Amino acid sequence: MKLGWRPRKWLDKKSKLGFRGYPVGTIAFYGPNAQLASKVAVAVIVAPDTEPVALRRWFAESGDVRNDTATFEQIAWFLRGHEVRTVAMTEGLMGCPHEEGIDYPQGEACPECPFWAGRARPVVA
Repeated sequence: MKLGWRPRKWLDKKSKLGFRGYPVGTIAFYGPNAQLASKVAVAVIVAPDTEPVALRRWFAESGDVRNDTATFEQIAWFLRGHEVRTVAMTEGLMGCPHEEGIDYPQGEACPECPFWAGRARPVVA
């Protein structure tokens, strides 16, 4: 019995295949602490050393965005629409969901997410 297309499974599988060429879709999770992801940012990069050609963000109204099947369906359609060949997805959280310089002053810690103050975050090269 065929269950149909499952976006989360498609994204997980595609991210485990490794680099398959450009365009690359990146998926990064953010949250107020290390356990709760309240934001996911998805970008499409078409060539090495270039800025993303497309960027979208999704937010969880409540709960963890990683458990929201509707969000993963939208992410999968977004990446499929850009015909990505590679998906790079973070396993953990990259940091605070608020944006430095937009939601709080540049160079300061986010006042709404004290968990991340002074913590090292993954370096994305």
